[in-house]
Amino acid sequence: MRVVIAMMQHETNTFSTVPTPLARFSRGNAEPVPLEGQAAIDAFRGTGTALGAFIELAEAAGAEMVVPMAASAWPSGPVEDAAYAYMTDRICAAVEKGCDAILLHLHGAMVTESLEDGEGALLKRVRALAPNTPIGVALDMHTNLYPAIVDNADVVAGYQTYPHIDVYETGVRAAKPILAMLKGKARPAMAWGNRPMLPHVMRQGTDDFPNKEIQALCASMEADGSALCATFFTGFPHADIELAGSSAVVVTDGDQAKADALCREILDLAWKHRADFVYEIEPLEQSLERAKALTDGPIVLLDHYDNAASGGSMDSMTVLKGILEAGLDNVAAFAVCDPDAVATMAAAGVGSTVTLELGGRTDMPAIGRKGEPLTVTGRVRLLSDGRFRNIGPMSRGVLNDMGPTAVLDTGKVEIVVVSTQQEPNDYACFQSLGIDPTAKRYLMLKSRVHWRAGFKPIARSIVDCAGVGVCTSDYSMLDFKKVRRPIYPLDEDLQPTSTA
Repeated sequence: MRVVIAMMQHETNTFSTVPTPLARFSRGNAEPVPLEGQAAIDAFRGTGTALGAFIELAEAAGAEMVVPMAASAWPSGPVEDAAYAYMTDRICAAVEKGCDAILLHLHGAMVTESLEDGEGALLKRVRALAPNTPIGVALDMHTNLYPAIVDNADVVAGYQTYPHIDVYETGVRAAKPILAMLKGKARPAMAWGNRPMLPHVMRQGTDDFPNKEIQALCASMEADGSALCATFFTGFPHADIELAGSSAVVVTDGDQAKADALCREILDLAWKHRADFVYEIEPLEQSLERAKALTDGPIVLLDHYDNAASGGSMDSMTVLKGILEAGLDNVAAFAVCDPDAVATMAAAGVGSTVTLELGGRTDMPAIGRKGEPLTVTGRVRLLSDGRFRNIGPMSRGVLNDMGPTAVLDTGKVEIVVVSTQQEPNDYACFQSLGIDPTAKRYLMLKSRVHWRAGFKPIARSIVDCAGVGVCTSDYSMLDFKKVRRPIYPLDEDLQPTSTA
């Protein structure tokens, strides 16, 4: 048995000016291209990823594995066409040589310079090359689902947790029905649909109502045997494309009518609670005043407008400036992306006192803002190559590469400065730099929800800080031109419609 296994992941923020060339998919690699072949197998075997699950299941089945691509990049602007062609051509070339099954870990919200639905276009090509070969696809919860994804796959499964701590389990959910098909023990029937709603990312956490209850419904459908896979996709709202927003997919064993009914049940529950997905914004000044009044740390200060996992540049300085001006003490900030500042600190050396222009390198025309650097004086406390592995529970064992990294200590705030974007979703991002987050009164994190995976167990309080960035939580700042209208909450209340 020959199985083609591949990963191609990118969540595209169409309002972001951060470029997405091929090299962005190769962080930590010796060459500026994604891993493939045995190198990819070695890198992802035993990790908490869908690719790790595919490898484990294929090995257990005694299958020959072909891994033409293992590519993943932090969210940013549209993927360059040349990068997309490089990745998809290699996947398709492997399929064209013949195989018995295809297992793909995609994102579901990849937009390229030329395509709104990068994953659907890939699956169309794959299906044309392998019209009768079972195809299983694992997707991110933030998928913006297009018909081509479902029409050209046999099984689609998405994450049921946010933070995404079930990526490995989703790989298992996508792969097991495919392997059962090869043995004649499953006949997947799949239904999908959507609703015209853009749930706010800050209200999508699965610790919170209503997504907690919606995902529990999906899990119960699988647990009681009603469905092989049941998924509610919250969608990714920072993509100005036609079908941005919520959707659902249900896969049953041969019962199309049941798949249709279960899919409608999920979507109806989400629509019923659409108002609970709306996020209320607190002005930054009020947030910082509230933070000053708290005494028991660590207190997490979320700079959620500038989050690398939603396409942020990570060099917006608004929240950090507010923290410094408010005089908050015993703070660790993760992180500012500014390779020029890192180079300046590296040239000065550890122990040196430097004054530099930090951050603010990136203009944000989508929200009408220019980058504003912040003059900061501090001591260079540490220099690092920026490489560490996640401890978990999110992306357990996965190698991260922040590029050359420095820690600048102002006396009150330890600022982590990196050379490429990295969301703080794991305790190791601080630990690898000699910072104990439990000893800090405040942790400034450029994150939205993923921070909870690594830091919620130690956080005594959480304060959302509305700064500036292309991950803005204020939808009125975004000029949506392509998304279907009307859609909630951009428009007045409306009746649900579905493509199902």
